[in-house]
Amino acid sequence: MTAAQERIEIRTIDTGTNPARFARGWHCLGLAKDFRDGKPHQVEVFGTEVVVFADSTGEIHVLDAYCRHMGGNLARGEIKGDTIACPFHDWRWNGKGRCESVPYARRTPKVARTRAWTTMERNGILLVWHCPQGSEPPAEQAIPEIEGYEDGLWSDWTWTTIRVEGSHCREIVDNVVDMAHFFYVHYQMPEYFKNVFDGHIAGQHMRSYGRDDIKTGVQMDLPEAQTISDAFYYGPSFMLDTIYTVAEGTTVESKLINCHYPVGSNSFVLQFGTIVKKIDGMTEEQTAEMATLFTDGLEEQFKQDIEIWKYKTRIENPLLTEEDGPVYQLRRWYSQFYVDLEDVTAEMTQRFEFEVDTGRALESWHREVAENLSASGE
Repeated sequence: MTAAQERIEIRTIDTGTNPARFARGWHCLGLAKDFRDGKPHQVEVFGTEVVVFADSTGEIHVLDAYCRHMGGNLARGEIKGDTIACPFHDWRWNGKGRCESVPYARRTPKVARTRAWTTMERNGILLVWHCPQGSEPPAEQAIPEIEGYEDGLWSDWTWTTIRVEGSHCREIVDNVVDMAHFFYVHYQMPEYFKNVFDGHIAGQHMRSYGRDDIKTGVQMDLPEAQTISDAFYYGPSFMLDTIYTVAEGTTVESKLINCHYPVGSNSFVLQFGTIVKKIDGMTEEQTAEMATLFTDGLEEQFKQDIEIWKYKTRIENPLLTEEDGPVYQLRRWYSQFYVDLEDVTAEMTQRFEFEVDTGRALESWHREVAENLSASGE
């Protein structure tokens, strides 16, 4: 082979650039109860700052953080009745973004308005709608309710928040189709893996069990534990996963929220938590312990992901095998949230299904596990 031929076969990585805009859709800011402590909360999101506060009825509001009067930071102010009062001159803003009063002034300016963000409280979490064009959220894109959550059939949420620097949100979403990384990064053995994209929803269906050669100290290490996972992204940043863990004759149903919101074009806040459905005969304490065990496992897995993200490069043209899944199709689906509404194409939202043939991968992985166990004398 000549040097010229070798050069032709070397693939160049196209790193591309992160989008300058932020995705259109619902973004979770955290557990709703954490914002009902009688204090204003400052959140850095979408390249700006917002203030989150609850009024006297407990309804949560999100406003731009800086007062339209002289730029005071409302998050450093005080909640007074149903308003947030600026610490600079006590201008008082209600949850709809209107200044209700200026205590020292004869009249409150009629034009005294600030931005009020559209919010949704669902399943105990707070979400905010973002759209660069200012559109209202379509009803069909509402985050689904968890059956039985409001009736007390589930444990309380466990919750973890991690800020990730140097990566774009797309890195998380790419995992939706990445079957192989579950073995190498998360120490699982996927035996079934399928993706379905349809409209604003991207689904991942996986059946897996833990590796015998690596123990992580989490729920996948239970003897002969099998995990059934059906996860759906509802829009660009909010994933709700129904997980059944079958071990020792018991099936535990849990819900996982995996969500994020962008801070800037190259940083985001990752949040995740679990609830466990209560089982007859299991005490509240046992249910809470189970939820904590599951969340500890998730935290371990996300930390593994973050270690990869910290040192990898952005890549627009990944070189793939068929077992790597529909990466390009997923990114085409994801792109619908980064263009104007009138520029969303049928290709971005049309139904697409792809099932990965895991047979060859499992054969290879079983050999690797057996070799590792043999080398360790187990």
